[in-house]
Amino acid sequence: MRAGIIVTYDGSWLGVFTLVFQVYAHRWDVKEIVKSSEKVQAQLFADITTVITDEQLANRVLKSLRESFGNELIQELYYVFLSELPEADLLLLKAVQFYFAKAKDPNYQKNIKGSNLRTQAGGGGVRHNYAEDTVLQVQQIGRSVSRERHRMKAFIRFEKMNDGLYVAFIAPDFNVLPLIIKHFRDRYTDQCWLIYDVKRNFGAYYNLHTVEEIILEDGDQGQAVRAISWDAEEALYSDLWKRYFRAVNIKERKNMKLHIQEVPRRYWKYLTEKK
Repeated sequence: MRAGIIVTYDGSWLGVFTLVFQVYAHRWDVKEIVKSSEKVQAQLFADITTVITDEQLANRVLKSLRESFGNELIQELYYVFLSELPEADLLLLKAVQFYFAKAKDPNYQKNIKGSNLRTQAGGGGVRHNYAEDTVLQVQQIGRSVSRERHRMKAFIRFEKMNDGLYVAFIAPDFNVLPLIIKHFRDRYTDQCWLIYDVKRNFGAYYNLHTVEEIILEDGDQGQAVRAISWDAEEALYSDLWKRYFRAVNIKERKNMKLHIQEVPRRYWKYLTEKK
């Protein structure tokens, strides 16, 4: 067993599970996981290994997890991956190791029978053992990402370009764009739209048939906006939207503390009514 190694990988979803496969295959004791786009801190006597993404190996791990715990677990792990938190990669590895170990432990399965832990075929109550710190962290991060996903559905504001394309810029705390594409594709099926994450410099473009990932040459939101030719009537609609919000506002019942709690300031620059 190679103890205390540092593993680098390409930062992709399949890359994570290729890494998990290799950890089991070579019995690595992983000390740190670093994306290849990041710089590895120089450490004395550090053993650094690079994992190359292999779709087949990754899917073998995912298939095993799905068969043991169902799609809900895959979704929970995906939310952790999309959080992009510094500890996310190592947490994913530890979580998978915990799930597999406990699911195969007959004593653990025996102990949870009849308990108040919710059970599922194959995995038992492993996913809901909140006394385990790894499981608790997965659940907490998942809830945070889900909350951000829900907010993006409510806070996205499209503006029309002169060629008929509807554009919206976002900069969420977590990488939730992949989680909201289906919502907007189902809701706006009769118009072309682009939702662009300026924080991560990529977007989702819907052309009335399919959704494609695009990357602008300049990811700066300010310069991107100046380069766009807006529809002549867009300013009128924006002004109408602002007038509506002023009209429905009741000054006597204004509660800024609650308002900021529900609509954090970091979203304001992307909301038409706040500009």
